Amino acid sequence: MINLILLQFKYRNINEAAAGTAIVTIGVFIVVAVALIPQILYLLTLQRTLNEVSTENRKMPPSNVWLLLIPLFNIVWNFIVVDKLADSLKAEFSKRNVNNIEERPGYTIGLVYSILICCCFIPILNIFAGLGAIVCWILYWVKIANFKTLLKQNNIN
Repeated sequence: MINLILLQFKYRNINEAAAGTAIVTIGVFIVVAVALIPQILYLLTLQRTLNEVSTENRKMPPSNVWLLLIPLFNIVWNFIVVDKLADSLKAEFSKRNVNNIEERPGYTIGLVYSILICCCFIPILNIFAGLGAIVCWILYWVKIANFKTLLKQNNIN
């Protein structure tokens, strides 16, 4: 009888542990999904902006922005995307005779964002760098979205 009670107690604990694990797993999936949604929207903005640039002025294919989803690789790739996107926009604005644009459109804020991401790996500094990176990421995203709108308005066909 005691063995039966102990056996029931053991299985109850196993079931409760499994339920707890399932809840934690679902929670992790929800957090990852919520974190990925803004990243995907950001990458769509970058891709659509590059799509607005004529093929001869693109310094990278628009689909290459999706490489930013690769963990750790994205730290280095972000510098490359910022650089190539700025050069592509510069060439396209020059071709379309759009004036009053930065020398390298979006480059400065994009570079600051990329550097702050790197600083997130430095203890203590990472708190401030992380907050700064989020702010610069949003500013860069808005700036690139504005450039995309400007390209659409000055479309040459």
